[in-house]
Amino acid sequence: MSSPESRATADGPPRTPDGRHILVDGRRWRATDPSIPETLRQELVDELMSARRAVKSADADARRRVHDAKTALGERGAPWWEESSADEADARIAATIRALTRKRSESSICPSDVARAVGGESWRARMPDVRRVAASLADSGEVVVTQKGETVRIDDAKGPVRIRRGPAL
Repeated sequence: MSSPESRATADGPPRTPDGRHILVDGRRWRATDPSIPETLRQELVDELMSARRAVKSADADARRRVHDAKTALGERGAPWWEESSADEADARIAATIRALTRKRSESSICPSDVARAVGGESWRARMPDVRRVAASLADSGEVVVTQKGETVRIDDAKGPVRIRRGPAL
């Protein structure tokens, strides 16, 4: 019998009535942002699991990978159910870019994938923010922005671009 403070879900542990937290062994943990499309959510969960395995093998970058994946999923950082500040939104966008480019290490991501993961139904409105954060990550060498296979500055690019893992990531 579940407590009045929780409800079981068909696909996971019990949640609080507001759905914002899961309950594991009596502890509340922030739930994944439900607005993330399933395919992107699964990629981020796969990166999280890979990063957790890397922690066990003492990979030097593993804890940052875990943090990025959990932030991208909405499990860390600003709560996904609240309006976030510009800096908080940028932190989640950057974490999502890093997590997805790590997951797709042999290919690239589309900025719209990031916008869909962080923006819910209003993802199109997030595109300028995603491009701006991607430009910053490209300046630091964490990502490389390409268009038709050629490296470009995202600020100068007209039309669709791709983002791939950079040498500093």
